Amino acid sequence: MPGPMVWSHVGLNCADQKTTEEFYTRHFGFARARVVDLGESRIVFLRKGDAYLELFAADVAPARAGRGDGPPAPGRVRHLAFQTDSVDAFLAELGDAAEVTLGPLDFDDFICGWRTVWVRDPDGVVVEVSQGFEDDRSHDKDGA
Repeated sequence: MPGPMVWSHVGLNCADQKTTEEFYTRHFGFARARVVDLGESRIVFLRKGDAYLELFAADVAPARAGRGDGPPAPGRVRHLAFQTDSVDAFLAELGDAAEVTLGPLDFDDFICGWRTVWVRDPDGVVVEVSQGFEDDRSHDKDGA
C-alpha cells in the first residue's frame, strides 16, 4: 500500500527561465534546488520549504496574461498564492518588478486582518499574496 500523498511542485512554462527564476528567488524567497540538463534545454527546480517550482523553457508565444485574480477558465491555473506578514511591505519591496492585477483588497468581513493583492509574474501568471488568512477551525475533524 502506498504511503501518504504529499505536495510536490508546480510546473511553470517560462519565456525566459532566468527572469522567472530571479522573480521567484528575489521576491518570494525560493532558491535553486536542482537543474536537469536536457542537452538543448534544461529544467530548473526552485525550492522554498516543502514547496517547489519547476521552470520549463517555453518555445511558443505566451498565452494571454491573467487579469484580476487570474483566468476563470476551467483547465487553467487561476493563480499561485503565498502568505506574508505584510502585503504593503511586500508591495514596497516589489516596486515595479511586477504589475498589480487586482487590489490590494481587505477581507475583514470574513477574517479580521485578511488582506490580499494579486500581481503578474514575468510570464503572465497571476500570483496572490495575502496576509492574515486563517483556517476556519469548525472544519476540523473533531469539530474543535
